[in-house]
Amino acid sequence: FTALVNDMNSSLESLYSTCSGQQTESTPLLHNGETSHISPEPPSSSSSSADSPQTSLRRSQPMHILAVRRLQEEEQQLRTSSLPAIPNPFPELCSPASSPVLSPGSLPPGEPSTGKYIVKIFSEDGMGKVVEIPADMTARDLCQLLVYKSHCVDDNSWALVEHHPLLGLERCLEDHELVVQVQASMNSDSRFLFRKNYAKYEFFRNPLTFFPEHMVAWCQETNRTIPPSQLLQNFLATSSCPEIQGYLYVKEVGRKSWKKVYMFLRRSGLYCSTKGTSKEPRHLQLLADLEDSNIFTVITGKKQHGAPTDFGFCIKPNKCRGELKELRMLCAEDEQGRTCWMTAFRLFKYGIVLYQNYKIPQQRKTLISHFSAPVRSVSENSLVAMDFSGRIGRVIDNPVEAQSAAMEEGHAWRKRSQRMNILGSHSPLHHSSLSSVIHIAQLWFHGRISREESHRIIHQQGQVDGLFLLRVSQSNPKAFVLTLCHHQKIKHFQILPCEEDGQVFFSLDDGATKFTDLIQLVEFYQLNRGVLPCKLKHPCTVVAL
Repeated sequence: FTALVNDMNSSLESLYSTCSGQQTESTPLLHNGETSHISPEPPSSSSSSADSPQTSLRRSQPMHILAVRRLQEEEQQLRTSSLPAIPNPFPELCSPASSPVLSPGSLPPGEPSTGKYIVKIFSEDGMGKVVEIPADMTARDLCQLLVYKSHCVDDNSWALVEHHPLLGLERCLEDHELVVQVQASMNSDSRFLFRKNYAKYEFFRNPLTFFPEHMVAWCQETNRTIPPSQLLQNFLATSSCPEIQGYLYVKEVGRKSWKKVYMFLRRSGLYCSTKGTSKEPRHLQLLADLEDSNIFTVITGKKQHGAPTDFGFCIKPNKCRGELKELRMLCAEDEQGRTCWMTAFRLFKYGIVLYQNYKIPQQRKTLISHFSAPVRSVSENSLVAMDFSGRIGRVIDNPVEAQSAAMEEGHAWRKRSQRMNILGSHSPLHHSSLSSVIHIAQLWFHGRISREESHRIIHQQGQVDGLFLLRVSQSNPKAFVLTLCHHQKIKHFQILPCEEDGQVFFSLDDGATKFTDLIQLVEFYQLNRGVLPCKLKHPCTVVAL
C-alpha cells in the first residue's frame, strides 16, 4: 500500500511540473504570486534522478523554444503585413522570376498573398501590355480581362501561353492555374503570350480523334472499339488505370543523339521499357513524374535539338530553371501521336479539373441565356428590311418578302456595277476596286505570308477541323490561298479570279461557284462544305494588344 501511495505522489508531481513548467522556466513565481529574482541553479552532474525528480523532468522536456520562435515569426509577419505594398516604378528592369511589386513578404508556392503584381503580356506581333493583377487571378480570368481590354469576341478559345524562346518551348496554361505562381517559376527571358487555342478542350468533343485505338492499351487488350463516353470516363476516373503506349524518340541525357524506345504513360508517370515492348515491372524504368512537371511543345526541335521529326514535346520539371540536362526531350512519329501523348499527360495530371474548366463557360452561357434574349449579330440588330416603293417607307415584317426584296436589291446592285464598268468610272466606290480590298479588314485575312508561316499559325492556334485563314498567293499575285486544317493535316486551296461580262469573280472550284468578293466566299463555305473536306469553322485570329 505504501508503494502505491508513493507512485501516486510521483505522478501528481510530474503532472504539476508539466503544467507549471512553462511559467517557471521564464519567470518562476513564488507561492504568494510575487516574481522570484533568484536565477535557477544549473543542474549538478552528480545529482541523481532519485534526489531531484522535478529537475530531471524539466531538463528532459523540449521547453517552449519552438513556440517562442513561432510567436516571434507571427509578430514579425503582423508588423510587415500592415505595411502597404509599394509599386515598383521600373517594372521593365525586373525579371519575371521576381515580383515587380515591392511587397513586404514573398509569395510562397501554393499560398497566394493579397498584394498586386505586374504581369506583361505579349501578342503575336511582339507588342506587350502591362497588366496589374491580384495574386489569386487565374489564367481564365486574365484572358477575359485581355479580351475586354482588346475589344475581342469572347468565344472561350483564348489562352495564355508560357513561352521560353531560348529553350524553344511553349505551353498553354490551364484555366485554373494562378498566373503569379507560374510567373514566379519562369526565367527572365520567358514571357506570356495571348493567342487563340481552339484545341484546348477539343478532346472532350471528339475523343476518338485524339486517342487512336493502337495507342490505348485497354483497347489493345480487349481487341474492340472504345465508346467515346467510356474512353473519357477511364481517363477522368481515379479508380481506373488507363495507359497510353507506343514508340517515342528520346534524347539521351548529355548527348545529341536520339533513341527510339517503347513508352508507357500512366498516372504514376512516364515509363520506358528496357526490353522491347515488355511492360513487366522489372523491365520498366521511370523517366518523368507527372505531379511536379509540365508538358511543353517543342517549336524548334530539328534546328535547336536535332530532333528526328517535327513533332517534338518536352517534360519539364517545375523546379527546372532552363538547364537542358533536366529536360526530358521526346519526339513522336506524327502530329496525331504527339497530340495523344500530350493530351493524356494533361488528363492524368489534372483529371476532373480539366472537365470542370471545360464545362464552366457552357454553364455560364446557359445561365445567361435563361435571363436574356438570344444574342443576335450586329447586322440583325442594326438593319431591317424596308420597302421604299411607295410614298412612305415601311418595314417588311414578312421574312419571305424580305428575302425576295434582298435578292432583287442584289441583282440591281450587280447591274449598276456592270454599268459602271462599261462607263469606265474610276470612283473609289467602283465595284472592282471595292471587291479587291474589302477583305483586308477581316480577321481571317493575313496578307502576304508564306506557306510556312501559315503552317505555324495553324499549329499555334490548335489543329482542329475547320481552322482556316486566307492569304495572298506567292506564285500568282492576283490569286489567294485558303489554308485549311482537317484531321490534323493542313491543306491549301487556291482561289483564282475569273472574269465574266466584264466583272471579276473569285472561285476555288475552277469557276463552278463564283463570288463577287472573298467575304462572300468565306460566308458561303462556312455554311456549305462544297469541294472542301469540311466547313470553315474557326478563323485564325491575330490580335494586337
